[in-house]
Amino acid sequence: MPEQKIRQPIVTIAGHVDHGKTSILDCFRESAVQKTEAGGITQKISFTKYPLSQIKKACPLINSNKIKLEISGFLFIDTPGHAAFTNLRKRGGSLADLAILVVNIKEGIKPQTAEVIQILKANKTPFMIALNKIDTISGWKTQKEKTLKESIESQSINASQDFQESLLTFQGALSQHGFESDLFYDVTDFTKKITIIPCSAKTKEGIPELLLTLCGLSQKFLKERLTLSKDAKGVILEIKKEKSMEHIESIIYDGELECGDEIAIATFNDIIISKVRAISEIGPLTSRYYPCQKVTAATGARIQLTEKKGILPGMPFQKLSNNLEKIKEDFKKEISETINLDKTGIVIKADSLGSLEALITLLKQENIKIVRAGIGNINKSDLISSKANLDINPLDAVILGFNVETELEEPENKIKIFTDEVVYKLIENFSGWKRQKQEEIEKEKLMELSMICKLEILHQYVFRNLNPAIFGVKVLAGKLKTGLKLIDEEGNEIGRVKSIQQDKESTKESPEGREVAISIPGVNFERRLKDKKFLYGFLSEKEIKKFEKNKDLLSSKEISALREIQEIREKT
Repeated sequence: MPEQKIRQPIVTIAGHVDHGKTSILDCFRESAVQKTEAGGITQKISFTKYPLSQIKKACPLINSNKIKLEISGFLFIDTPGHAAFTNLRKRGGSLADLAILVVNIKEGIKPQTAEVIQILKANKTPFMIALNKIDTISGWKTQKEKTLKESIESQSINASQDFQESLLTFQGALSQHGFESDLFYDVTDFTKKITIIPCSAKTKEGIPELLLTLCGLSQKFLKERLTLSKDAKGVILEIKKEKSMEHIESIIYDGELECGDEIAIATFNDIIISKVRAISEIGPLTSRYYPCQKVTAATGARIQLTEKKGILPGMPFQKLSNNLEKIKEDFKKEISETINLDKTGIVIKADSLGSLEALITLLKQENIKIVRAGIGNINKSDLISSKANLDINPLDAVILGFNVETELEEPENKIKIFTDEVVYKLIENFSGWKRQKQEEIEKEKLMELSMICKLEILHQYVFRNLNPAIFGVKVLAGKLKTGLKLIDEEGNEIGRVKSIQQDKESTKESPEGREVAISIPGVNFERRLKDKKFLYGFLSEKEIKKFEKNKDLLSSKEISALREIQEIREKT
């Protein structure tokens, strides 16, 4: 029986923006990609085919330890820090076989690091920690002639203390996410502890150990996952147009794909069947593509197709070989597993299927319900879906867009739209708005029953003495509404507000801080109000108690006015 082929593992390099992901990959590649990025930040997902010859070159420890590698290399995926990296996914979890989580030793777990950890956990993706920037440890001395373990153990007392403190702080933070960890040379069971490799992309310390650990983990735990099947399977990253040519950029994660093959591509509703016209494959240690007749997983490929209409980023595809019904069933299951919607909730959009899945994962962890999800910019159809929530629950009249823009020329005032390139910021902004909106709704319900109101009489503006009395007031606290029953400082009933005028225009209510004219029938201003300074909205004992219970919804001025009304009521 012929020995089954083993493909190279797919390794995602992820972490918080500016913690050194691309710089570490540059150490592996011996390149300077990071310097060419806009502002030093990765703009798009990029992948690097990393052959066995380069592993041995960058990691002399493999030959010196006489380690026999069965893998033919790695396919590294560098992800932007601002995007949740699971826009690379396949059936049953992340497309990545392994992840390197890059963390700045002096900064530890930042919001985007926490986001990545949550997604790794949700997808059950094995990962290791590259604890980067050890050269920033106070007093750290780079010792290239020594192994990393020897270097760590021979640092000065001050440097050693600073290193241990930073390490322990990070380990403590990681344990709060449910992961126990240890330095790579202290880990005895890699299935129970996350391995930490201290390193510096600047001095290249720890880079050989990082590669060695990656090779070891790949061979020990991934062998079954790396067995190649015959039919190609892949994920679409982007649809690109260059001059008159249009092609899809993709990752082939299993099998072989040839020119002339037919592939089935998933969509939300059905599948697209298309023939492969031409293929170009990513070259080793470069971002250039080279034309070829056939590609074998795992690799990055540009594919020209006969049918391109309706193809969406992040969608899976598979080579057809008399298995159309099985593929349809698998795709349907995959999409439904990814997009598990609720009967009520908000509308969300993202730039790819995996980004959408990442957003859904993180929203579900916050117990936020989703009624509709899609790929692409926010459009009129999303607005119509969101409008339906106005009557059901105004808190759900929201559209969240991750890494997308809005195509709406005039946004609907009552519909709240949030867009961001950073998932945690998107959720944070939405949650903050929701809390504020919830308070407003609760306050409105509270105020429907009664109204806290304190008015200052503006004696210089008496327009009519009686039938009705019309005079100026300033709203000092709460809100003034027509029909409100007013009392004076002694608790005497004055009458009900018949009408309110502001800038010669009639209005039904007036907020705090406004100066308006009010009319009260059946009161003689000269006789009843000439010596009065303040008027208050009447509240029953029951209403006062209800406001007391909901003080957290009131402003400091409203609380102060409530106390004054309470004191007036106690006197009467």
